[in-house]
Amino acid sequence: MNEKNEKNRKINEDIFPVDENDTDVMVTLDLDDGTSLDCEILTIFDIEEQSYIVLLPVDENGTPYDYENVVIYRYFEREDGEPYLDNIEDDDEYKRVAKKFQELQDS
Repeated sequence: MNEKNEKNRKINEDIFPVDENDTDVMVTLDLDDGTSLDCEILTIFDIEEQSYIVLLPVDENGTPYDYENVVIYRYFEREDGEPYLDNIEDDDEYKRVAKKFQELQDS
């Protein structure tokens, strides 16, 4: 694991506690339609002053639905340290973030 991935993993573990025997960091998203979606956190990274989180949706057994389809959100921490996600509304911003994620995957 390279230094940047190790840093992202450390950030993830600080914010989302992990069972010491588990290698995946999981979260459950409460969606606008009242359903929930379990996801594995792939990474958290910054572009300029904004943080982003990349999530991989999984089924009830923790198996990814599709490795090609990830969910990307703006990522914030409230003053109390509670994580907060926000949609990326701007197409140009989303393209920049998706490109950066692809670069991280390729490195």
